[in-house]
Amino acid sequence: MFGSNNSSDRGNSSPINEGGEYDVHIEDTGRDGDGIARIEGFVVFVSGAKEGEEVKIRINSVRRNFAFAEVVD
Repeated sequence: MFGSNNSSDRGNSSPINEGGEYDVHIEDTGRDGDGIARIEGFVVFVSGAKEGEEVKIRINSVRRNFAFAEVVD
């Protein structure tokens, strides 16, 4: 039972929700060319976005430590 009540085990309690839309600033570019934004410190990879852009995104998939999103029109 040791570690069963570990406070660092956040489960899926990210600050964003799958399907949610957010206005973000693309801060960097990932190794695969995706834009990187942060929402409350949570990393979001944005396909088709370029560094320096201000875009509206829709979250496609949320993982434990990051998410994937796409730019919406």
